[in-house]
Amino acid sequence: PPPPHRPPQPSRGSAADPPPARPAAAVDRCGSATMQRLQQLLSSLNPGAGAGPAPDAPLPDTAEKVQISSLSLLKMLKHGRAGVPMEVMGLMLGAFVDEYTITCVDVFAMPQHGTGVSVEAVDPVFQQIMLDMLRQTGRPEMVVGWYHSHPGFGCWLSGVDMNTQQSFEQLNQRAVAVVVDPVQSVKGKVVIDAFRLISPTGGQMLALPQEPRQTTSVVGHLKRPTIQARIHGLDRHYYSLVIDWRKNELEEQMLMNLNKDRWSKGLTARRFEDHQKSNEEVVKKMAALARDYHERVLAEEGKTLEEIEVQNVGKVDPKRHLEQDVADSMQQNVLQ
Repeated sequence: PPPPHRPPQPSRGSAADPPPARPAAAVDRCGSATMQRLQQLLSSLNPGAGAGPAPDAPLPDTAEKVQISSLSLLKMLKHGRAGVPMEVMGLMLGAFVDEYTITCVDVFAMPQHGTGVSVEAVDPVFQQIMLDMLRQTGRPEMVVGWYHSHPGFGCWLSGVDMNTQQSFEQLNQRAVAVVVDPVQSVKGKVVIDAFRLISPTGGQMLALPQEPRQTTSVVGHLKRPTIQARIHGLDRHYYSLVIDWRKNELEEQMLMNLNKDRWSKGLTARRFEDHQKSNEEVVKKMAALARDYHERVLAEEGKTLEEIEVQNVGKVDPKRHLEQDVADSMQQNVLQ
């Protein structure tokens, strides 16, 4: 019979022995080299994927603030109201104070070709001529951006606006585009916003996949962007900046006295023909009120107070109006 089978005994140092464990540093080096090769392969397949900053690289601070003076705001609103329903545009004068502050002290309109949905400048030489004239009048500030109006449809940048902003950013990377809505702006609330492009190539061509720059400033009121602005490319093609209103004590005092009556108004005399016509109208009105008051007195005879109150609900009180017209007429005739 054949001898019983015995499993071979492995000799010392044969292949059946487990390999010795590698050091941890060698494993880390191998893993990092593999990740680098993988990143190089992905970057070769998609060249635009590696254009952004490294994950741990410090991002630039974008906490910029645009300070707009009261004069600039009044001029922009007045210009926008005058152009309704067309869009209007102009240039902003100011200075780049530091890396986080842009001031706008004055604005002026530009020769333009505007429609209901777009506006473009038509005279590039006018800007230099206007700046030279302003410099002669003591306004040496530089151009920090441009403004235009969106009458009735919110603050955002269209394709034409982004092309215009791109031309401004080619001259100065910190140029600002301000959009104001003169129709939706009411007393105590101004619909205005400031923008700047994200991609250096503008929003028309395929931009590199960069992270949208966000305003991180805590100065000013951070408002939530509208859905309409999101649809038109906010935080994809351009981002918003914080707007602050800058006014000193003198400007505040001038604004408070803007609609106040002057002391000389009480000494101003009206034209005799206008005063005579006004007196005739007042006398006719007083005669009609006197007749109504006489009829009301006759109708109130023999009635209780409750019946009189119910009868006169919602009706004009001729006695009170008659007394007011008499006092006003006496005062105007004495001053005249």
